[in-house]
Amino acid sequence: MDNRAALIAFGESLAARGSPQTQTRYLRACESLIAAAGELSLAQLTRYDLQRALAKLHAQGLSPRTLAVTLSAWRTWFRYLSKTDAAISSTVFIGIKAPKAAKRLPNALSEVDAVRLVTLPTQHDATKSPWAEARDQAMFEVLYGCGIRVGELIGVDLADLDLDSHEMRVFGKGRKQRVVPLGRPALISIQSWLEQRVTGIAATDTNALFLGARGERISAPVVRKALKARALLQGITSNVYPHRLRHSFASHLLQASGDLRAVQELMGHASIASTQVYTHLDFQHLAKVYDQAHPRARARTQKK
Repeated sequence: MDNRAALIAFGESLAARGSPQTQTRYLRACESLIAAAGELSLAQLTRYDLQRALAKLHAQGLSPRTLAVTLSAWRTWFRYLSKTDAAISSTVFIGIKAPKAAKRLPNALSEVDAVRLVTLPTQHDATKSPWAEARDQAMFEVLYGCGIRVGELIGVDLADLDLDSHEMRVFGKGRKQRVVPLGRPALISIQSWLEQRVTGIAATDTNALFLGARGERISAPVVRKALKARALLQGITSNVYPHRLRHSFASHLLQASGDLRAVQELMGHASIASTQVYTHLDFQHLAKVYDQAHPRARARTQKK
């Protein structure tokens, strides 16, 4: 079977068991291998040939993530062909790895912008009722004040609140529950919302803390839309979304306390490694302070 016929057979196999998106990505990746192989058959390709083909794609600007998908597609293709062609083996890929993608640092707001975002605007939003304003204010204070995920926010029930103890129970990934403290601003805004909640739209979901326009449990898209509207109202031009408030919570708390374990518990991270990424943000903050404040840093800057 020549390379082109082998690709057609592989495509038929993918169509029978994979999603159309996977089929498209994998076939495109395998087309690049056929191009790299030239006159060679797949059985003739060596580990060096495959590494060189991958390196060439890297040099063309393909991202590490795309290269990882490409390499996975090649391996899957070879495994498929090895079932009917003894001359082909996927073991030729042993030791070949796609370049690692650089870890992206969480995108946190500055403390000034975060506080401005969750502060009740002096300029009234004419499109919002007092009911919706109270709800939004409580949601934003909880997102930033507790560092919870938007999925955790919309899942909170009235029964999860303990206002006397200033605590709230949330359910994270895998329904793992944790208790987060409610700061004074969050507590006050929740109390204001609870007063509005019973006087405004009738709740069709009587358990949910936060309600949508029809009285149902609020959805994540509605939260995102409301947060973007608040950012525009407050003159914040950067992209604002619920998870960015979570990043901001972790970053600002770590900068102030330096307590990585405490931040891990509050964020609900199963592994400390997930929390350690915020130490990089903390170091960036410290480096900026150093560059701005330390005499030797100023002297170095002036010389430049």
